[in-house]
Amino acid sequence: MEHVELAAGELLLRPWRDEDAPAVRDALRDPAIAQWNPQGDGLIDDEVALLWVRRRADWSAGDHASLAVTSAVDGGLLGSVSLHHIRHGDASIGYWTTPAARGRHVALRAVVRLTDWAFADLGLHRVELCHAVANPASCRVAERAGYPAEGTLRESYRYGDGRRYDEHLHARLATDG
Repeated sequence: MEHVELAAGELLLRPWRDEDAPAVRDALRDPAIAQWNPQGDGLIDDEVALLWVRRRADWSAGDHASLAVTSAVDGGLLGSVSLHHIRHGDASIGYWTTPAARGRHVALRAVVRLTDWAFADLGLHRVELCHAVANPASCRVAERAGYPAEGTLRESYRYGDGRRYDEHLHARLATDG
């Protein structure tokens, strides 16, 4: 799969770069990101952040597409949006936003843009979005991005505090309006 850059208004979704590592380090240390997007039990230092960026920049396996969500104006990192588990026409989508980007619909616009690309350019049929029931902001992103709720997965994922949480499952189909 080839890297892409996707414009979404004043946002630019672009491949990850090594120079993003310091901003990623800081973002992954944010309590909300650490809670809902756990990276393991270790300290998020410069080396861990660089490895994180490099893993997401490597699309060679064809099973994921991960993009930095940046300001099209100044290039500042605002978040992350990724397709995971791409196979047989299906995928899952995940995202996070930096504290400074919250409340500005950054996640919503990034999810909509990446989903549209997944359907149009990758030919996917179904994209799933799961989030902890205890994370209502993610539920709002899913609903506003056109991902109808399909159900609740009971104690389906262990989040950053080590507890298992129920998750809402949302999904969009290429055939949805």
